[in-house]
Amino acid sequence: MAKRLTRRDFFSKAAKGAAAAGAGIALPYFVPASALGQAGKPPPSEKVIMGGIGVGGMGNGDLGGHQGCGAEIAAVCDVWRDNRENTRQRFGDKCVAYTDYRELLDRKDIDAVDIATPDHWHALISIHACEAGKDIYCQKPMTLTIEEGRAMVNAVRRYGRVFQTGSQQRSEGNFRFACELVRSGRIGKVHTVRTGFGYGPQGGWEPNEDPPDGLDWEMWLGPAPWVPYNRARCLYNFRWFYDYSGGKMTDWGAHHNDIAQWGLGMDDSGPVEIVGQGRFPSDGVFDTAIWFNIECTYANGVKLIIGEGHGARFEGPDGWVHVDRGFLETEPKELMQEQLGPGDVHLYDSPGHYRDFHNCIKTRQRPICDVEIGHRSGTVCHLANIAIRTGRKIVWDPVKEQMTNDPELNRWVSRPMRAPWHL
Repeated sequence: MAKRLTRRDFFSKAAKGAAAAGAGIALPYFVPASALGQAGKPPPSEKVIMGGIGVGGMGNGDLGGHQGCGAEIAAVCDVWRDNRENTRQRFGDKCVAYTDYRELLDRKDIDAVDIATPDHWHALISIHACEAGKDIYCQKPMTLTIEEGRAMVNAVRRYGRVFQTGSQQRSEGNFRFACELVRSGRIGKVHTVRTGFGYGPQGGWEPNEDPPDGLDWEMWLGPAPWVPYNRARCLYNFRWFYDYSGGKMTDWGAHHNDIAQWGLGMDDSGPVEIVGQGRFPSDGVFDTAIWFNIECTYANGVKLIIGEGHGARFEGPDGWVHVDRGFLETEPKELMQEQLGPGDVHLYDSPGHYRDFHNCIKTRQRPICDVEIGHRSGTVCHLANIAIRTGRKIVWDPVKEQMTNDPELNRWVSRPMRAPWHL
């Protein structure tokens, strides 16, 4: 039987061929699609083979998006049998199901993975995927802690991987145009940005019980502290526990605070002072904030207020721009019909969040929501949560990624993982 030439083998041979060409052997620089596959369809060397890790609601939807970009879904992994089997069946008999993500990462034929697990798993799986040579689409919020974010950036850069954070609003035209107006000076020098995305639920009580048949509860917890199984902790509700996520602050803050960062041109930085107040559940099993109001100050004096309303609103001396999903409003109103010229700021124009990721797999460019961007926007959310949980002012150095006013606060930048898991 002839050995299958994988995409990875193809590029390896191409690299060796380029070296040979340097020695004086003429080689073609272009291989037409008709020579590799049916004309008009992606040739085998260009088809991205993907696996999904965490394939419940969000992960299942992601895989459909990747498939729509021409990817072949070859494997799925989930600690819940129903999730993995239902999703495996969706993608046909050739799709293989796993309970342990490390078995999926061991497959040499898989080029990229989609990670849509609860947040406390994102960092470890992403880093292990980098080590296994996979490109990564990771759902937001990218991390559980600030330390995890920096470790993920380091891994992506070390292993030369393409990484797309699932903060997909950057791939929507109204958000891009809003940020272009702001960064092109149409409302003057911005002094305030306001973001809002609702508050978290209080929740009720559920009794602890045995895990349901088909759920590997030990693996679901992974690096998080061990607790008995409770149905209120799983599925969508993991968001309301600090052991696994950060409440509305990270769930939706990873969207709208990300747009604030983009509009302010702070993708490689962040605020330098953070203060805030929060209220927390007085009853029930959830423990993330049910109300908050946070003020973040950047080095240039701009204030980011996180609290009331919805979306992101940029305010300057000459007007304001308010953007949300399916919504854009400006003052003056004529700004909405503004035509940006060659001297204005033109931001990354994504063809769609999944499509952008797949284009970058082939070009090896950084996508619109690269790992550093996901880390920096996540850091804003984590700092806000630290401020409301401790009730203390934070003075933050975005270069050293440390609190400089209160050394004890730096322990909040990271957290221990349950053995045997570690960064």
